[in-house]
Amino acid sequence: MSIQNPETPFGPREVPKPFFENKWVQLIIAMIGMIMIANLQYAWTLFVPEVVKGLHSTKAAVQMGFSLFIAFESWGQPIAGYFMDRYSPRALLTVAALMIGIGWAGMGLVKSLGALYFLYSMAGVGAALIYSGSIASGVRWFESSKRGMASGLVAAAFGSGAALFIPFIATILKKQGYNSAFVTTGVIQGIIALIAAQFMRFPAKPKTSSSSTAKTQVSASQRDFTTVEMFKTAHFWIIYLMFLFICTGGMIVTAQTKPFGTEAGIAASIIVTAATLNTIANGAGRIIWGMISDKLGRYQTMFVAFTINAIAMALVPFIGHNAFMFVFIFALIMFTWGELYSLFPAVNADIFGTTYAATNYGFIYSAKGLSGIVGGFVAALVAQMSGWTPVFLTGAVMSLLAGLGALLLRSIPKPVPSGIKSGSSGFSSQA
Repeated sequence: MSIQNPETPFGPREVPKPFFENKWVQLIIAMIGMIMIANLQYAWTLFVPEVVKGLHSTKAAVQMGFSLFIAFESWGQPIAGYFMDRYSPRALLTVAALMIGIGWAGMGLVKSLGALYFLYSMAGVGAALIYSGSIASGVRWFESSKRGMASGLVAAAFGSGAALFIPFIATILKKQGYNSAFVTTGVIQGIIALIAAQFMRFPAKPKTSSSSTAKTQVSASQRDFTTVEMFKTAHFWIIYLMFLFICTGGMIVTAQTKPFGTEAGIAASIIVTAATLNTIANGAGRIIWGMISDKLGRYQTMFVAFTINAIAMALVPFIGHNAFMFVFIFALIMFTWGELYSLFPAVNADIFGTTYAATNYGFIYSAKGLSGIVGGFVAALVAQMSGWTPVFLTGAVMSLLAGLGALLLRSIPKPVPSGIKSGSSGFSSQA
């Protein structure tokens, strides 16, 4: 691609765009950013027993740190999306890189739960900015027919990125302790994310000729919802509840893999293997299910994946004490869970358009905050009081409800913004 430079005595001439203003290069940059925040969520489970001992605390109290991270990372998405939709991502992502680096590394130096909570929350805000910018880049640079693939690849980088670090973290934890593991990985992540931020760009909005302005305005209004208009649709609330339900089960596995495995008598080496395979399966699911959804359809894909996820969750208390099944069943859960982060951004863009994609998806993604509290703190508390069976069976029911929600969403007509006629059916999806 090239741009016209009118400021030449010989008339217009073409000036090549920088190499990084290419959709595939931007996709790679977005994926790099996601990899650098993956440890914050998916490697945390390895630290939990060591942090409990180091801070002389309880499992539930330490897991509150994870819940706070998820809350800030998810509830910060609408605000992050608002700024991403309106300003250049470079400055925002630069600040975000500093926040994740300082926050994660600083957790290795703290001596109190309060300090741990503060730094993990700060890292969560930084992760919200990076996640929002990366997902928005994926859905904006690629057309609808490849949107599932693009958002799947970006989301997969977040889901599987920790696999690159988990063996390294496990080694440091064993030889030097959790303090060094936090500091070392925090510095590495912060520096690489800072470099990637300098090259992040969003595609320029296409210009329209004056002769087609009216037609284009009507088309855009039919396609792209503002956030307020989105809130008025039944579709948003169905999607929000689906996201909340399916997300909770994955949060349980993400936070509780090592605590459950330890109590089940699974060897430490097997737990590390499971944690690594969990992240690989998580990322693979985001790509594979995302690509399937481009062919099969978003809602059909959601129903199939979420139903399998529900079955796997329900089996954990009964077969998860066997080492092989522990690894297999947790990997299956993550394979049929991670795709929510590729399918929901694509559904959001398909239904509500791309103009406000970052802001609109930010509100959908905010459901993850409540899921993190349930999957982290509440699940640990319930497990301490009643064992793991009610924890995983509850997650299974929620996953099944999410799958049924996809069928409901498929059965109702696509909404239109307020003030725009929906066609001959006269349908309005305002709730």
